[in-house]
Amino acid sequence: MKSIITKATLLTVLSVLVLACGGKEAKKAATSTKEAVASKTKQLDIEKPQLTFGFIKLTDMAPLAIAKEKGFFEEEGLFVSVEAQSNWKNVLDRVIDGQLDGSHMLAGQPIAAGAGFGRQAQLVTPFSMDLNGNGITVSNDVWSKMKPNVPKDDEGKPIHPIKADALKPVITEYKNSGKPFKMGMVFPVSTHNYEIRYWLAAAGIHPGMYTSDNVQGQIDAEVLLSVTPPPQMPATLESGTIYGYCVGEPWNQQAVFKGIGVPVTTNYDIWKNNPEKVFVMTKKFVEDNPNTTIAVTKALIRAGKWLDEPSNRAEAVKILSMSQYVGAPEEVLANSMTGTFEFEKGDKREMPDFNVFYKYNATYPFYSDGIWFLTQMRRWGQIPETKPAEWYGETIKEIYRPDIWKKAADLLVAEGQIPASDVPETDGYKTVTADFIDGTSYDAKDPIGYINSFSIGNKD
Repeated sequence: MKSIITKATLLTVLSVLVLACGGKEAKKAATSTKEAVASKTKQLDIEKPQLTFGFIKLTDMAPLAIAKEKGFFEEEGLFVSVEAQSNWKNVLDRVIDGQLDGSHMLAGQPIAAGAGFGRQAQLVTPFSMDLNGNGITVSNDVWSKMKPNVPKDDEGKPIHPIKADALKPVITEYKNSGKPFKMGMVFPVSTHNYEIRYWLAAAGIHPGMYTSDNVQGQIDAEVLLSVTPPPQMPATLESGTIYGYCVGEPWNQQAVFKGIGVPVTTNYDIWKNNPEKVFVMTKKFVEDNPNTTIAVTKALIRAGKWLDEPSNRAEAVKILSMSQYVGAPEEVLANSMTGTFEFEKGDKREMPDFNVFYKYNATYPFYSDGIWFLTQMRRWGQIPETKPAEWYGETIKEIYRPDIWKKAADLLVAEGQIPASDVPETDGYKTVTADFIDGTSYDAKDPIGYINSFSIGNKD
């Protein structure tokens, strides 16, 4: 009887193997390819494999979503939970308090924490998440009043970039009718705050000053800027509480999609290839978990590279549209993520560099990028006292850590994941640039001269 059962069992197993043979053969090549890719990764001795990272629902959180969904974290021996947060203050507080091991964060947040504006803490940025990605949107009513002031091409379309000069008479009209002109930005130390201020001030419109006693930033303001969380921007605009805003995607394109507003410029035009978000951990976490930090950075660099392959953008849009990530409709996300940007409804233009995640050394945390934010904090009074020129470089070197990025990148080169040519030879400073909407030159090694070059703002 035992022999009969054994034979029957053997026949059953053989039948299953025969039936499955075709399926296995079909999967063989894909499995081999996956194993070949995974085998490139040389895992470090990870101190803390279980990690929780935070983010805000914006398309520039994409490297986190991709590193998780494409298995880059797992290949490094990391098991990562990625959790949406309610607002930027919550993100900062939860990282400082240790509830999050790291997070997608505004570039200005770790810098402000180290420079003494707002909540103070020792935070570290080993990875820059992206370039560009923001826009300035105004209500339909404001756009109808701006549009006659905007130069047109032969087809009657607005010529870009649109400067805030076109907005200036509209602000005057609102003021004369007894309505202060109100606009939104996402946080006091956000790129969005500095970008909208730069855009306004370049046209001679005063966006307001901060002082140690007044942290609203509205002293002498011709435009009242206030904080609104990114996902709430379109609804706040539609309600008439604000007349425009500066925010990341998909919330500019959402205004077009809903027919409630018109994006008038992008931060690519305000500062070409400007740094946007960063990935942040506490200095203590980095010191206690050096290999984990390098492994996280490796996975994020790979995610950035994957994202900047044009053939991957459609898949990225599908991933970001998932409710646990950005949760916006695919058609809204695709407007900017697939190389175009829609301004006035129907006016869709090619903009291949609206979202950059890897090109132009986008992932490298340049000191010069961080110093720019410090100059704007001083310009608008968030840093209330004059600082010597050397303070800017010394301060940013405690926060921006290209040495960690370099260790991660060198390992990726050795594994064949990225070419050696993608690792910049640099002292951490970019060359002097005038790629701003007003043509002003920025030299990070002369921060005082840069601050003093503006007609509006503090002088040192």
